[in-house]
Amino acid sequence: MTQSKHSLFADHAYLPEGWRRHVLLEWDADGNLTAVTPDTTTVPAGVPKAAGPVLPGMPNLHSHAFQRAMAGLTEYRAASGSGATDNFWSWRELMYRFAARITPEGLASVAQWLYIEMLKAGYTSVCEFHYVHHTPQGERYGYQAELAQRVVDAAAQSGIGMTMLPVLYQYSGFGAKPPREDQRRFINTPESLLDLLGTLRSARPESGALRYGLAPHSLRAVSADSLRTLLAGLDASAPIHIHIAEQTAEVDACVETEGARPVQWLLDRFDVDSRWCLVHATHVDASETLALAKSGAVAGLCLTTEANLGDGLFPAQEYLDARGRIGVGSDSHIGVDWRSELRLLEYGQRLTRRQRNVLACAEGAQSTRTTHVADRLFDASLEGGALATGRAVGALQAGRRADWLVLDADHSSIAEHAPNAWLSGVVFCEHGETPIRDVYTGGDKVVDNRRHRDEEGAYARYRVALAELLK
Repeated sequence: MTQSKHSLFADHAYLPEGWRRHVLLEWDADGNLTAVTPDTTTVPAGVPKAAGPVLPGMPNLHSHAFQRAMAGLTEYRAASGSGATDNFWSWRELMYRFAARITPEGLASVAQWLYIEMLKAGYTSVCEFHYVHHTPQGERYGYQAELAQRVVDAAAQSGIGMTMLPVLYQYSGFGAKPPREDQRRFINTPESLLDLLGTLRSARPESGALRYGLAPHSLRAVSADSLRTLLAGLDASAPIHIHIAEQTAEVDACVETEGARPVQWLLDRFDVDSRWCLVHATHVDASETLALAKSGAVAGLCLTTEANLGDGLFPAQEYLDARGRIGVGSDSHIGVDWRSELRLLEYGQRLTRRQRNVLACAEGAQSTRTTHVADRLFDASLEGGALATGRAVGALQAGRRADWLVLDADHSSIAEHAPNAWLSGVVFCEHGETPIRDVYTGGDKVVDNRRHRDEEGAYARYRVALAELLK
């Protein structure tokens, strides 16, 4: 084989069947893998060698980019008065203040820095659940896709793959309650949102690194009729994401107004399948858990955010044992690390059940690979996350995107360990700096020895934007 800039040799790589030795990765000029060949006896001439074990890049299936700017600024009791509690709803009041102040330039800077943080953590794709559309006065920008395009461009500049999901937000609550004044930057009709999406598609066409879908914000923010109109205007393969059953108050309001729990209501009325990502789905009962698993939809779990907001715990063991699909996201970006999401997913189950290795494998499963918690959750999050992106990602396999991360073989979490313990060390050990050394997207090395190619400039712009927001 002659020298090629579109190839890499790895002593160890994590393929769909597990860890393999002496793997040759080859990709085309568009950034798509053309061949993944294990057991290659010699390193072909001129082909560079990975600095450590290679893992597929993790998709991040849920992000609100602007919320990165408020991380760490809500950790005090916002409610007041005797017996008052602080929860999602009081946190939301503070979040709305940030949403009211963000500028196009500020959003671009915050998003680019966030996406660099994601890449350094090993996220190589992001689904952006984008709902800030209008000026602070609630008016359309002269170019109606102004804010969404800023986010799309920030992803391209950072090098992360993106699924842009413009959000339909119409109402402030079930029963078509009129929107609140502090929601004015979010509000659209199905028709105006589809128009915005069309404008965005024309300006930034889809590619291997960019996909479009849509997101009805939540059942409390749309009606059944508007959701049908929205879906009718979307192409048949595009991803659909929705917040659902995150809070018990939301579940109670849905039962009172619609006569059914949110997940059951949605499943009964719409053709929910593998195109759908139901974000959070925290408060599902036993029948909803099984029905959601059977639908093929992805449950979008955002453990660091759900813990930070006091949302509750998803019934992970029952859902996974029913062959339900999951993926993980960083959501409000109080943390930006897929390892933390997987760790919290398992630890939540351990704390409530007072057992260890709860999510290791389904009852009666015989595979030795799934006896390791980290392996099972990593595999499940790759598969579900890839579905949620609507892009060919999530595996080192011909036809998929050339997205991967390279581990530091000398890192204390995996050094001297056998390969079958590497993922356990990466997920459950929290020692020193990140074990992720290099990151590639579309075959392009965007993180080299833990440094992003535009790290200094992006961070400087982020600080300027943050200073402006905090005035």
